[in-house]
Amino acid sequence: MTKADNRLIKHTVHQLLELQSGKLWMGDNFNKKLDSITEEQAFIKPLPSLHSVAELVAHITAWNEDLILKIKNGVGQLDFTDEPNWPANNWLKELGWNEIRKRYEDSVSEIVNLLKEKEDTFLNERYYDQDFDGEFEYSFAVDGILHHIIYHLGQIGIVIKLVCVTV
Repeated sequence: MTKADNRLIKHTVHQLLELQSGKLWMGDNFNKKLDSITEEQAFIKPLPSLHSVAELVAHITAWNEDLILKIKNGVGQLDFTDEPNWPANNWLKELGWNEIRKRYEDSVSEIVNLLKEKEDTFLNERYYDQDFDGEFEYSFAVDGILHHIIYHLGQIGIVIKLVCVTV
């Protein structure tokens, strides 16, 4: 297989980019959703049991960054129990909404750039997954990050609706 024939990688990159700023069949993309709220609204938890938009974005970023490590080194570091998995809202407020968004956008860009350098055969290579305590094909992690982003994009939409109703 030649690099020019990396249809699966190209498709994955396309999906990642569409989720950020494209036209989605399922609703608004990340940029449209995040642009629809103020910095103050980004940190509101509409219910004690729900995360703020900032917490959700930081959580996605943490796992994006873990995928970056997996792609670069063959193993990640993040564990479900680690604080970066769900950073505290107060800490995130200190960091600021613009920085949280920038880190998220940078993590997506880095994943895209790393994947663009790969051939489809990369998806069949194996890495060690610390959370599942075993070796898996990269397709598991790459598909997983897409699923993760889509899942939390839906949550972000719900939180935004609740925040905008309660403000």
